[in-house]
Amino acid sequence: MLPSVSVRVPASTANLGPGFDCLGLALDLYNTVTLAAATVTEVVVSGEGDGWIPETPANLVLRAASELTRRAGLPVPGWRLVQHNDIPLARGLGSSSAAIVGGLLAADRLLGLDTPTQELLDLATEMEGHPDNVAPALLGGLTVCAREDDRTLCVSLPAPENLVVAVAIPEFEVSTEQAREALPEAYPRADAVYNVSHACLALAALVRGRYDLLGQAMRDRLHQPYRVPLVPGMGEVIEAALAAGAYGAALSGSGPTVAAFCSDEDPALAEAMRRAFAHEGVRAQVKWLRPAGGAEVIG
Repeated sequence: MLPSVSVRVPASTANLGPGFDCLGLALDLYNTVTLAAATVTEVVVSGEGDGWIPETPANLVLRAASELTRRAGLPVPGWRLVQHNDIPLARGLGSSSAAIVGGLLAADRLLGLDTPTQELLDLATEMEGHPDNVAPALLGGLTVCAREDDRTLCVSLPAPENLVVAVAIPEFEVSTEQAREALPEAYPRADAVYNVSHACLALAALVRGRYDLLGQAMRDRLHQPYRVPLVPGMGEVIEAALAAGAYGAALSGSGPTVAAFCSDEDPALAEAMRRAFAHEGVRAQVKWLRPAGGAEVIG
């Protein structure tokens, strides 16, 4: 049997309200990829995306693995990929970032490339287009990123303690492309200042455990107001979570999932979020997740 490498990659919630394209948090919902070199490419997908994710070289995991191989100056082999997904697709929980990071890390270990983490992060960001999901997927915990030319500057902070995250996942998809097309080309100065201040406050509150500030700190003017037409009930779900006792709540990434930061797993809070979506005619499930570490080789 050909040697293989298995990698487990976490989900992530990005932006955390005002931290547009710069804040992210890894969550303990995982995709697993097992990669081997082969003479003919073969892909097996199970779980989320089964029957929809390409089982060809167009698969995002394989595209990432092949790109890293090319950049290392090596011939791209055929691949055998076994991919199991627990992260829902196109729901704002970092499914594409998990695929990219899984492919990069698996190929790196399989081929013995020993690529520096910074290079993996830069390539993952290049492929994804922004770092706020790939950084927590790769590094884990709470990540803060900035882009400088072609380099991703990132600090990974310990995961916030004593927090659980209720993610209300509606039964429809919003692509990142759709969500970005909804945004304006320019913003009023007041909105830019508002978001800078609130992003700083949200980060400080998470680092120092001042969760009482999150309800205000996670408010946003740069992306959520413009994405309301794409996510029916978004505002109502956020308000329902806050009214039911969440510290703070926001659209997860580009949506449509809404993430609420809580002290414990409260069934009443989960039901309030479900009801708020249902009021708009949208069915949703709620999962309780916790902050997590980054991608790891498990076999």
